[in-house]
Amino acid sequence: MTTPTYSTFFKYVFLLISLCAFTLTGCQEITDDLSEEKSTEETNTSTKENSLSTDQVSNESKGKTFTAQIVRVVDGDTVKIKTSNGKQETVRLLLIDTPETVHPSKPVQPFGPEASKFSKELMPAGSEVEVETGIGERDKYGRLLAYFYVDGKMVNKLLLEKGLARVAYVYAPNTKYLDELEAIQKQAQKEEIGIWSIENYATSKGFDDSKTDKGTTEKTTEKSSCSNPNIKGNINSKGDKIYHIPSGQYYDITKEEEMFCTEKDAVKAGFRKSQS
Repeated sequence: MTTPTYSTFFKYVFLLISLCAFTLTGCQEITDDLSEEKSTEETNTSTKENSLSTDQVSNESKGKTFTAQIVRVVDGDTVKIKTSNGKQETVRLLLIDTPETVHPSKPVQPFGPEASKFSKELMPAGSEVEVETGIGERDKYGRLLAYFYVDGKMVNKLLLEKGLARVAYVYAPNTKYLDELEAIQKQAQKEEIGIWSIENYATSKGFDDSKTDKGTTEKTTEKSSCSNPNIKGNINSKGDKIYHIPSGQYYDITKEEEMFCTEKDAVKAGFRKSQS
């Protein structure tokens, strides 16, 4: 029997050490791969959770909505809709009030026709609107209480921006957008547009019916910088307020209901320029 030499012995030791080193390196790589995989999974989970959180905040900000079809606009702040199940509902826009046009015991109020026209043009029959109902949903007349959205813009806000509505009927808990709506109203008041162009017409209790077109004319004339206003303001059979300048085609045959010194005064009072 051949006795192993020292050279052979050292060869065996070297091979054994190399084998152990290779084995340990492989184990470390496996451990590193597992750690990296776990880290990636945790990162993805965290990202997913953050994404869900953002979506939830966004939905909560606007509130739950549903899509409905416009049947007809009753007046500036009241609309009939048809829901997806075919049911028709009368909806009252939350937190705003427009002048009357169809009230059974009140006359047509200044800027009522303008508010109604604006809503009809914004929400023509057959068009779709996004509806966010309030808390409690209905008023004492059984009407839905809601905020409307057209092309992502809130109709309630747009009416206030145009000076065609006032902030009103504020009852908790339906005060979600109150601060925003009041800020918009303050800007319209500052610019004296629409209902805010008539002194003391829009009040906390409603619209003052004694503020007639004559009163508006007197107020406008007093504030004008000229003694002989020559721009004619006229309200046609559809309730549209139109002003005519001396060079206009229909100026001579137009019967003025209000007179203005400047076109700016006419626009501030809610009139638009004649197209002829």
